[in-house]
Amino acid sequence: MHMNWLGVVTATVAGMAVAGVWYGKLFVNTWWNLAGITPEQSKAASRRNMAQLLLANTVTAMGLAAAVEVTFTATGGHSTWLAVIVGAAAWLAFSATTLLQHNAFELKPSRLTIINSAYQFTLLLAMALAIGLLS
Repeated sequence: MHMNWLGVVTATVAGMAVAGVWYGKLFVNTWWNLAGITPEQSKAASRRNMAQLLLANTVTAMGLAAAVEVTFTATGGHSTWLAVIVGAAAWLAFSATTLLQHNAFELKPSRLTIINSAYQFTLLLAMALAIGLLS
């Protein structure tokens, strides 16, 4: 098995872009309100949080690239759509279920869970698409 490093780098960049649009433009005010975070708190933590996001997105991209390669090998198929299916399966099996139970026990608002879960879905599909296009 080989690691698709170009796909990993591209997926990481795509992940950062999705995060920037999602939480920096589309849902920033709603997310702040539902999460109980002020713009000042968010700005104060942004440098540390961006470094953590970059690390997390890199690890996620590496995991997806490995999962896509394993799937290609196991199925004998090699398509962008198969990579996207791997991304969707990863979201459903790991991200959506974990976030749902985590937020339910912490009594987080359901709208926050939906916004964050939809972000994870978009993130994983964008990353898987980047990996699939470059595989």
